[in-house]
Amino acid sequence: MLRMHPVTLAEGRRVGIRPYTRADGAEFTRRARQSRELHRPWLFPPTTAEKYAGYADALIEDPTKAGFLVYERQDGALAGFININNIVEGGFRSGALGYGAFAHAAGRGFMREGLGLVVRYAFDELRLHRLEINVQPGNTASIALARGAGFRLEGYSPEFLFIDGAWRDHQRWARTADGPRGGR
Repeated sequence: MLRMHPVTLAEGRRVGIRPYTRADGAEFTRRARQSRELHRPWLFPPTTAEKYAGYADALIEDPTKAGFLVYERQDGALAGFININNIVEGGFRSGALGYGAFAHAAGRGFMREGLGLVVRYAFDELRLHRLEINVQPGNTASIALARGAGFRLEGYSPEFLFIDGAWRDHQRWARTADGPRGGR
C-alpha cells in the first residue's frame, strides 16, 4: 500500500522526500547506528537523540540549509537523507549537496530516485541555479550516485573538508538548472 506523508515535498515511483522533523529522531538515529559500517569513513550522521536534535534543528531553522528525508513509499521507512548546505541566493543561487543511504536501503536505487527528486525540487522550488557535490575520491558509491544523477566532474580540491580528524581531498561534481536533465 502506497502512502503519502502529510508533509511530502515530492514523490517518485518508490520513494518520496520530506523535511526533517524532531519526531524522526528515533528512527533516524537507529538507522544511522545500524549503518555505521556503510558510512565510515565518509560520513558521520547523528546517532543519539541529543545530536539529532541539534542536527535537525539546524536543517529546519537555518535558511542556508535545506534537509530532506528520503522515505520508502511502501511503508514510510526512512531510506536515507539528502541535505543542501551553504545555500547562497542572489546572483550565485547555489548549494552543496550531502547525502547518505541507510544500510537496509543501500544498493536498491532509492537514493538515486530520491536525489532526482531533491535536484528537481532545488531547481524548481528553491530556484537554485547550481548544485555541487564534493566527494572523497575513494567513495565510489557516492561518485556513482553523482554521475548517475547527471552531475559532471569539475575538478579536484586537495584538503577540502575536515572529516574524521583530518583534511580530506575531494572531487567536485556539479550540475546546473539549465544543464542536461536540469529542472526548469
